[in-house]
Amino acid sequence: MGLQLKIGSRGSQLAVWQASHIAARLRERGHEVEIKIIHTTGDKITDVALAKVGAKGMFTKEIEDALAASETDLAVHSLKDLPTELSEQFEIAAVLAREDSRDALCSKKFASIEELPQGARVGTSSLRREAQLKAIHPDLLVHPLRGNVDTRLRKLESGEYDAIILAVAGLRRLDRTELVRQIIPVELMCPAPGQGALAIETRAGDETVRDTISFLDDEASRIETTCERALLKKMGGGCQVPIGSSANWQDELLHLRAVVASPDGSRLLRESASGRDPVELGEAVGDSLLRRGGAKILEHVYGRSAAIPQQT
Repeated sequence: MGLQLKIGSRGSQLAVWQASHIAARLRERGHEVEIKIIHTTGDKITDVALAKVGAKGMFTKEIEDALAASETDLAVHSLKDLPTELSEQFEIAAVLAREDSRDALCSKKFASIEELPQGARVGTSSLRREAQLKAIHPDLLVHPLRGNVDTRLRKLESGEYDAIILAVAGLRRLDRTELVRQIIPVELMCPAPGQGALAIETRAGDETVRDTISFLDDEASRIETTCERALLKKMGGGCQVPIGSSANWQDELLHLRAVVASPDGSRLLRESASGRDPVELGEAVGDSLLRRGGAKILEHVYGRSAAIPQQT
């Protein structure tokens, strides 16, 4: 017999698509599903670059509040928006099969980052993207870009920007790939931890809901994103820091690439390693980056000391 389920979601076009996708999968199995739109702090602050806001959970807190109050039964998130440390009240009950995790260059005039001319105006809301862009091409003019996918593409089409950087996953989900000129190689621009993955959050210990959505959990995607988030947690980072990571689970072995960069791109550290335990691998690569100078970079970003793990 089907359940009556209520999904909590942000109200952006992409978030509604994501929640509707999950709802459709659950309805196929005979469940009644309602989507509850919840406006988060991050949605309300639209005129400030996210890196300057700096609040962890700014796209998730209000959604979690509704979940804790049993106003909803599950929440659908872009995994890259979820803080690496969840309250004990909640758990990630499923990570769906991941879309492409890479970033895309969208432009009407230029075919790649390398082709952008000196002084080109590039829009992005991400400090991670900005730092890596400037490391590749230090003479670009990078400007903040907020709003949903349609808003950002409209600003590009109107000529406000020569190019903008967006996640491939969101563009594909909304069928808005017409201005994608380059899918940026991971070696050039390392994605955000968890990028391209959808996560379903539930109340901890809610076995009925957990069992109901277990069919949506994808093992490889969970392993890869667990590794990427372990690295981010080790480095003390939130969702708006100049840290990138990309894990690939293949033939029972996990390969992890990671990067940390100063916001102006003047310092950029890369690290890669392989292993079988996602948390151990993520922590080891994060530890290496911190010791090689990542702690100094993050100290500058946060305006405070980033904790360097003790030698063991």
